[in-house]
Amino acid sequence: MSFPSHSMKTVYSVVGARPNFMKVAPVHRAFQPHAATVRHVIVHTGQHYDAAMSDAFFKDLEMPEPSFFLNAGSGSHAEQTTKVMVAFEEICIKHPPDLVIVVGDVNSTMAAAVTAAKCRVKVAHVEAGLRSFDRTMPEEINRVVTDAVADYAFILRKAAAGI
Repeated sequence: MSFPSHSMKTVYSVVGARPNFMKVAPVHRAFQPHAATVRHVIVHTGQHYDAAMSDAFFKDLEMPEPSFFLNAGSGSHAEQTTKVMVAFEEICIKHPPDLVIVVGDVNSTMAAAVTAAKCRVKVAHVEAGLRSFDRTMPEEINRVVTDAVADYAFILRKAAAGI
């Protein structure tokens, strides 16, 4: 895989679960008119993966195939998070992006955000600030941690800004 010169910015959008595809599709379309200066790269963690369903989402949403597939698969929260962090760190070191966009509140979201932050890459969180205030929910932990390390928080509406 060849990467552009340093004058072009590289943005990774990380998807891990089916709802993430629908959230990243408009982000991808927004970057298309800027293809001369911004390279938008899809990173699929494989947190929820079914080849037929994944292929259908990319086709139906008119998104390119992911440039990276991390093969995280299923497992406990810790196993899934660890697999994403280890694989994503390797990509961030070998091919450092200028920005990592994460969406939602799945394990892949939190894992990619923490990894990017530790690699000193700016993080943007789409759907930031949502809170249930129920720390028994794994998604709530993911939201709180992701928002804590995000450099840019994109909220859905003012009332959602619990951060």
